[in-house]
Amino acid sequence: MGFEHELIIPNEGFPFKIFQFEGKDGAYRREKHWHRSIEIFAVFEGSISFYINEEQYVLKAGEFILLNSNEIHSVHAPVPNKTLVLQIPLKLFEDYYVENQMIVFTHNPKKHDKKIMEYIQEIYIAYMEKKTGYEWKVKSDFFMLVYVLVTKYRQQEVSMEQLRHHKKLDQLSMITSYIREHYDKELSLEKVAQVFGYSPSYLSRMFQKYAKTNYKTYLQSVRIQYAFQEFANTSHTVSEIAMNHGFPNSKAFSKEFKRMYGVLPSEYRKEKKDKKMP
Repeated sequence: MGFEHELIIPNEGFPFKIFQFEGKDGAYRREKHWHRSIEIFAVFEGSISFYINEEQYVLKAGEFILLNSNEIHSVHAPVPNKTLVLQIPLKLFEDYYVENQMIVFTHNPKKHDKKIMEYIQEIYIAYMEKKTGYEWKVKSDFFMLVYVLVTKYRQQEVSMEQLRHHKKLDQLSMITSYIREHYDKELSLEKVAQVFGYSPSYLSRMFQKYAKTNYKTYLQSVRIQYAFQEFANTSHTVSEIAMNHGFPNSKAFSKEFKRMYGVLPSEYRKEKKDKKMP
């Protein structure tokens, strides 16, 4: 099929992507998802919460979390924060795979955590300022960071259950990439199962067992994420946005919006408008 799940496009000229977290203003939720890249969230101000395989991690200023390839996670950022995100394509670690294109880093705090935070901050500052010779500064700090990851944070062994889980999520990644490409169309479980040669019941069980969510919930979470971007950045009506993003009507969109963000679309726009007023 050739689908890639949440394809990471590195910053031009570099083997990684670094950016400021999109939930920096607070009132942000991103429901369960996963990707093949290695991802680090480093918090410098405020706090954010992660849920990884149902376990909660609350990050405060000065702390980071490292997300492995195919590790199911969600992120909640209720308050404003300053967080940098570093995404590293999995292929960069191919010389260190355990097997089946798998590498695992530990979540446990290490004495090198402070150094990781320093490297990420230095990379971001140099990349944004772009002073003469910044490319060498950025690459130098990045490769030192990778060195610390593979020598101090990498797990040497993984269990058969971890390997099996990783393989199944690789398969699901192709399916969820297809969903993200076609989310705005009629996309029943039966139709997606047929595209990939599975029975609907088998595909449903894959989502439940390995993604820890059901198909409908995953599809709705994708739709609301894309719809929210249009809603927050345009003056389009609720009905227009619902139609653009696969919702059957404005009522269904509003219901999902409130479930995800805690307020109705009309309330969100009013709050946003009030904040802008002097």
